[in-house]
Amino acid sequence: MKNQPIHPDLEMDRLGQMLSAKLSAASLDLGHDISERLRIARQRALQSRPPLVIKQRRTVISVQSNGTLTGSPEEGLSLWSFFASALPLLALILGLLVLQDMQADDVTSDIARIDAALLTDELPPDAYTDPGFVQFLKLQVVRTAAND
Repeated sequence: MKNQPIHPDLEMDRLGQMLSAKLSAASLDLGHDISERLRIARQRALQSRPPLVIKQRRTVISVQSNGTLTGSPEEGLSLWSFFASALPLLALILGLLVLQDMQADDVTSDIARIDAALLTDELPPDAYTDPGFVQFLKLQVVRTAAND
């Protein structure tokens, strides 16, 4: 079973709710004067907290130093953004097809070269399967290397 990642804000909210429930359960046993002091301390803490600043989002399109174009994240999926997203995928597929075609041509030319060498050679094809002939070829390679 895979664990799904939990967003940190959701985990923090869950932890806060759990602590709040435990503190509320523990505060039932406190006397009236202690609970009043706690209530006043909570009010002071909330008043001293800085106000939340709500930032307005502006649509800013700028060119970064590395040449990328940035825009607002809420652009939506328009026809141009769809084509811009599909273009790299299309280039990748075309590149892979060209590479596959080039490799197939290389394999075909290698096979043709081997066939041509077999057909123009004086030895019959059965000689290549003979174990003695393989040994003869190994000795020829060793002699050629010793002469060089």
